[in-house]
Amino acid sequence: MTYRHFKHEGWLYALAFLLAFGLRFIQLGAMPLADAEALPALQALHIAQSLKPALSPHPFYILSTSILFFLYGGGTNFLARFIPALTGCLLVLAPLFLTRIKPRPSLILAFFIAVDPGLISLSRQAASPIFAITFLLFTWGFFSQNKPRLAGFFAALALLSGPSIWAGLLGLGVTWTLYQAIEIRLKPSNQSNDESVETELHAQPAPFDFRNSIFSFAITFITAGTLFFIVPNGLSATLASIPTFINGWLTSSTIPASRLFVSLLVYQPLTLLLALIAIIRGWRNASSRIIPLSLWLLVSLLLAVFIPSRQLSDLAWMLIPLSALAALELVRNIDIFPDERIEVAGVMLLTAFVWAFSWLDFSKIVWVQVASQEYYMRFWLLLGAVLLLVFSILLVASGWSIRTARIGGVLGLAIVLGIFGLGGALGSAGLRGLEHPELWWSANLPAQAELLRSTVSDISEWELGNDYSAPVVIAGVNSPALEWALREHPLTVVESLDISSSPYFVITPLQDDPTLASSYRGQDFTWRQTPLWNDTLSQSWVRWVSLRDAPQSGETIILWARDDMFLDSAPNAVP
Repeated sequence: MTYRHFKHEGWLYALAFLLAFGLRFIQLGAMPLADAEALPALQALHIAQSLKPALSPHPFYILSTSILFFLYGGGTNFLARFIPALTGCLLVLAPLFLTRIKPRPSLILAFFIAVDPGLISLSRQAASPIFAITFLLFTWGFFSQNKPRLAGFFAALALLSGPSIWAGLLGLGVTWTLYQAIEIRLKPSNQSNDESVETELHAQPAPFDFRNSIFSFAITFITAGTLFFIVPNGLSATLASIPTFINGWLTSSTIPASRLFVSLLVYQPLTLLLALIAIIRGWRNASSRIIPLSLWLLVSLLLAVFIPSRQLSDLAWMLIPLSALAALELVRNIDIFPDERIEVAGVMLLTAFVWAFSWLDFSKIVWVQVASQEYYMRFWLLLGAVLLLVFSILLVASGWSIRTARIGGVLGLAIVLGIFGLGGALGSAGLRGLEHPELWWSANLPAQAELLRSTVSDISEWELGNDYSAPVVIAGVNSPALEWALREHPLTVVESLDISSSPYFVITPLQDDPTLASSYRGQDFTWRQTPLWNDTLSQSWVRWVSLRDAPQSGETIILWARDDMFLDSAPNAVP
């Protein structure tokens, strides 16, 4: 099925791509790599250094990033996240190939994808599910457009993307099964046989060339999965994604299911509201577009909630149908007749003003003591503002028309919630800094990675004349992020320090070590920083929603530098 495209569609997609590019690439290397990101990044760096490391089940990320590291001559935070960010930008173009959605909703979907906080955050994380989502959608799009070579090419890349591809395929498989069962009941029983045959003849597409698709898949899978036969264990890393996904159903997580629903309310309020309206309308009218999308959304949400090892990134698969449903609903509310523009604009401005006032009142509550007189006054003021808006829209519906009230209310709410969601997008991109934690960030981010790296480099340059000559021993600290931060130094990772050795630098957990204290000088650093989401009270959650202020705990490590590396050291210091 093909639809007629509209004027300037290409330029508008380019604008959506540029918006996505900015949100994904601005300060891309500013945040330090967490342990989950640093491990595959280190493997990519080792491949670029002609080593043969064991690979984690993210072969596409590791092999493609190793090319960048090789060309650059080393690794940086920016380059470690470059391929995910670029892939996240390409995801904006996926609606162009989804033939079941009309051009205008597809364009709105592209903008929703560009500014979605969850997709932005995943695009700025190494080895994230953004690869599986993007490549699987491109596979689906080219399959529906009967382009077998491109479909096979992206199917191979999707399979190389990591364990997340199996969650996506499982969700789509369950969705397809459910929709087939529902579609039988939705087919009109009074349609004549002649009409059915005629419809099928007109709708029958050309047969898909599976032979070319499989050939393209095999060539891409082998060459990309082995980096042109340079890294043959890339294929075994692909197969390792299957037991990794299965193991996710056997291990538990510390993230409660309620946090996933909180994240939807905080980060996707506009798309969530529009999608709910679209689902109600679609099931009432038996829409062939909305029903499968709503089933995909529900199945993806249930998989994310009920998998024992749940992470917030598991919600990523539901963000696409969520945004698609929201786009289908929003496009219905931007088709305004000329004779109703003034009334719709009035309702829209009133709705936006009342919601903005309500948000300011809500933000003020965090500064007021709970159960105080001012607290209750602001609570009732907030409730009164919402009731005022409801009564105002009802009066517009009865005085003018239900259509005017609906369109004006939806657009006004879209403005306010859109601004709120854009703030969440900027926060998820890390543009506010580590002091304002976000739910979509990787766990256990190093708080002082750059300070630790610069301290070691400065002392090394002072003592040996080179920033990266002094070797570093990491004793008793299991942190790939620490190895990544000090990747330019000769590194040795051990369980415990040999007392007969005297390396220039030693990094240990926070502990008393008389052996080191006698001949070394130590400085503590805050390492893995974790927001205390599970210990946060309701009032603290309100404060986080409005100010992004949440209590955090940090792991402390100690950097020990040999005493004779300092000017004021004793003459008999350790040589």
